[in-house]
Amino acid sequence: MSGETDLIKLYSAKILALAADIPHLDRLENPGATVKRRSPLCGSTVTVDVTLKDGRIAEYGQDVKACALGQASASVVGSAIIGATRAQVETARDQLKAMLKTDGPAPDAPFDGLEVLIPARDYKNRHASIMLALEATLEAMDQAEQANCA
Repeated sequence: MSGETDLIKLYSAKILALAADIPHLDRLENPGATVKRRSPLCGSTVTVDVTLKDGRIAEYGQDVKACALGQASASVVGSAIIGATRAQVETARDQLKAMLKTDGPAPDAPFDGLEVLIPARDYKNRHASIMLALEATLEAMDQAEQANCA
């Protein structure tokens, strides 16, 4: 019974509210790059479209097919991503990973809303889904930068 209670706590009202209100769900018509990432463990997928301007995300679109935790993560990322630099997104990814795996603190602003996912630390099988939005965004930013240099 304790495991079931822990799961109920994990899927808090705040996580479910974030999962129900994911920003930037419209895909971009002419993205600088598109990346689809999939969690092999649970099958969650996130597809990200980005357009960069002066090294910052100018436009962002995403298609999220994930568990509530992956959706909540994509929601926080989508809310904070416009104007973000590659360094900010990379730092957020590294901090989120540390928060989940080594009890590190929540990511810095503007991605500090990811702190709502601290209860997921104990659910290692959900970590990959939670990481998808930031990982796909970084990969898309890299591809968009390479396309701009070509």
